[in-house]
Amino acid sequence: MRLSLVILLPFIGAALAAWASRLGRLHAAWVAGAVTLMALALLLPLAPIPFAGETVIQRFAWMPAAGLDLAFRLDGLGLLFALLILLIGLLVILYARYYLSPNDCMGRFYASLLLFMGAMLGVALSENLIQLLIFWELPSLSTFLLISYWQRRTEARNGARMALTVTGAGGLALLGGFLLLGEIVGSYDLSVILTSGDLIRAHPLYLPMLILVLLGAFTKSAQFPFHFWLPSAMAAPTPVSAYLHSATMVKAGVFLLARLFPALSGTPEWAMLVGGVGLITLLVGAFVALFQHDLKGLLA
Repeated sequence: MRLSLVILLPFIGAALAAWASRLGRLHAAWVAGAVTLMALALLLPLAPIPFAGETVIQRFAWMPAAGLDLAFRLDGLGLLFALLILLIGLLVILYARYYLSPNDCMGRFYASLLLFMGAMLGVALSENLIQLLIFWELPSLSTFLLISYWQRRTEARNGARMALTVTGAGGLALLGGFLLLGEIVGSYDLSVILTSGDLIRAHPLYLPMLILVLLGAFTKSAQFPFHFWLPSAMAAPTPVSAYLHSATMVKAGVFLLARLFPALSGTPEWAMLVGGVGLITLLVGAFVALFQHDLKGLLA
């Protein structure tokens, strides 16, 4: 039950933060911090298991007729990303407590932030690709709410729409890639997929599947040529920029590639697409940064 509770707590906290703000502005911050600490307290006792080279898998019956379970997975990679989400999230919650002005609605801010946190934990700890995809799309929605937090500003509204459009389109590509991957392997469970690398790489559908999966990862992580949405999203409050774009959401694409690396890597197509796009993004990002005057835009 621990893994499911780690993911569920931020969603419960989002509702509580929205309600607690009615009792006082700072109550929402206290709720957000307490929920994050509770999730950490549930996760940390499980840390020795991945360090021992083992994997924790928790399953619940979800759609038996379709062969799908609600399944959660904790291994070394999932633990690293989950700790990153929770620890940096805790710092951002503390910083936002002092950053937001008295005129800002703390309840709405912390509710959206905890919604994002829960969705990212779902991405990190999902064992099933369809379940992972559902959690993958939730950060796009919560990101839209957070970027447009100062909704009276035109640049905030435009940045939120651009981020939602690009990442949403990438989610559709990822859906196609996951469906092809499930067709190749005959299962959507990561435990099966990660041990079927030879079958996947030899299949005729490997290349179109790889392209679709990479499109989903590249749009989320703002890789070239989808990098343009990230500087526009910096119209969000600074805690949002720090959490979503510098620490967690943009790293979701990297996490996805690392998660599927044992099954998809080891081919010339993988090396050319991943290495080529990464190199171009590095060069374009360095060049564009030369002309940025805003510190947040420079980091983006």
